[in-house]
Amino acid sequence: MTYRFFAAPPRPTGLAAEVNRQLREDFIGPLPAFQALAAVPGLMAATWSFMRESLLADADPPVDRVDRELVAAVVSRANRCRFCVDAHVTLLHSLGARDLAEIIARGDPPPGLRHAELAAWATASRTPRARTWSSPYGPQLTGTLLAFHFLNRVVSALLTPDLLPGGLQRLPAVRAAGGRLIARNARDPKEPGRSLALLPTATSAPPAWAAGSPVGKAYAALVDFAVDGGALLGTAARETVVATARWEDGRHPQRPADWAADLVRELPAKDRVGTRIALLAAFAPHAISRGDVGLWQLTHPDDADLVRLVAFGAVTATAHVARALDPAHR
Repeated sequence: MTYRFFAAPPRPTGLAAEVNRQLREDFIGPLPAFQALAAVPGLMAATWSFMRESLLADADPPVDRVDRELVAAVVSRANRCRFCVDAHVTLLHSLGARDLAEIIARGDPPPGLRHAELAAWATASRTPRARTWSSPYGPQLTGTLLAFHFLNRVVSALLTPDLLPGGLQRLPAVRAAGGRLIARNARDPKEPGRSLALLPTATSAPPAWAAGSPVGKAYAALVDFAVDGGALLGTAARETVVATARWEDGRHPQRPADWAADLVRELPAKDRVGTRIALLAAFAPHAISRGDVGLWQLTHPDDADLVRLVAFGAVTATAHVARALDPAHR
């Protein structure tokens, strides 16, 4: 497993080191999905906080962790993030849901009414306007779904798709063994709100769907940090990304590079490559090429700027899904 466009980050310090400490204690270590964001420590912390409070933390009333991992895996499949599908199928194994894990790995509909409904709901969220999609679920399941709309895009943009050399993680025996290794940590209780100490005070209000839970505070912080990446683009370029997220409604472009090139043709030359990267981050992050990144880095050589730009595209797509949760914005 490698980073696509930069070397592995140096040993973290400060806030990034604090995030890694919580990752070791509450998850399965400082995984590459978060290390890829370490060049922007505030964004790394907000991404971890949102995922932790949604996917991992205990809830009142309780929310089955298997249900949450099912949503994470199915959303990842809808977004074509192979890395995240493999990771969360393995986590289903760690929770003892071995048959369900392999059904999800094959892309088959799960048995049982509740799991089938959750899977259909998660899949439909990719195109919320086309499906008149909303959420009948509470903060943890809704937050998990939105967290993975963001994470899938960041991971597909910045990491290669294989957790293990040669894609070994796709062998059922390897997934089962990996699940056994992390089973104890996966099943341990996780105190709600613990990650919020890593975050500054958010300027965005927590969303109504979060019902005052820590999930909402973490989401607001993530939006603040990720939207900030739009400042790397001019006004018309930012508006192009936001408007495209709405009218394209999550469809998968058949020829992503050509699709993005057509959309930026009328923009100022200085904004074309950055807007193309942000659009691909929102719709087809795997299609961001070394050529795109090389051109971007001629004027923005800092890894942090590439991370911020990808995060802007990812959060724009995520916010499009979240808008469907507010009846006033459907």
